[in-house]
Amino acid sequence: MMKKVIAIIPARYASTRLEGKPLKEIGGHPMIEWVYRRGVRAVGKAVVATDDQRIVEAVRAFGGEVVLTSEAHVSGTSRCIEALEHIEKTAGEHYEIVINLQGDEPFLDPESVRTLISAFEDEHTEIATLVRPFRKDEEVGNPNAPKVVVDVRGRALYFSRSVVPYERNAVDYPYLKHIGIYAFRREALLRLPIASPSLLERCEGLEQLSWLYHGFSVQTREVRDESLSVDTPEDLERVRRLAANEIF
Repeated sequence: MMKKVIAIIPARYASTRLEGKPLKEIGGHPMIEWVYRRGVRAVGKAVVATDDQRIVEAVRAFGGEVVLTSEAHVSGTSRCIEALEHIEKTAGEHYEIVINLQGDEPFLDPESVRTLISAFEDEHTEIATLVRPFRKDEEVGNPNAPKVVVDVRGRALYFSRSVVPYERNAVDYPYLKHIGIYAFRREALLRLPIASPSLLERCEGLEQLSWLYHGFSVQTREVRDESLSVDTPEDLERVRRLAANEIF
């Protein structure tokens, strides 16, 4: 049976390295519109969740759905929870699977999102996320590229900014990079320990460590590549150059 799925896109105006990032123009359209349209293409229903009226107006201008949320959220996940509760209350809808899409990935591949959703064919899946193998030209030790170790069934054992596992013996371990797109079974999302980050989360700066610490299971799905994220002015110029070759 098909599950009812919604993609929620948390979007803040404030950004340390790129102020007003969701509204930056790419190929004549704001970045948030690129992400929104790919979310719709992937699952059929997408909503932007923001704390800024300028983003609200921009989304409404291109005909998208948007929810104005609190400014007090500490993570995109907590913003998703508020948006979901608002949507279900006002629209009378009930969603089984919630996708948390990153608002700074304008070239998001809808097929990757569908791969993520496939994890919920297993009724025991609570949370799912994407991973991919590190390429030979990539620095595994880069702390801005979180690593994940999985068990024989693809469930996450640990996430870290450090190189895990530590390669004491020369075994040519196939390191996996974590891609920060999450999907949640609704009941699991609403039970997440948002208000009580674990010591592991505070240490590494990775919220998914609190989920593991509190006993949630995180299933992974592997893809071969990931979309470009925009974090700096240089990233923005790069995606602007590439936009002409992308389907809007």
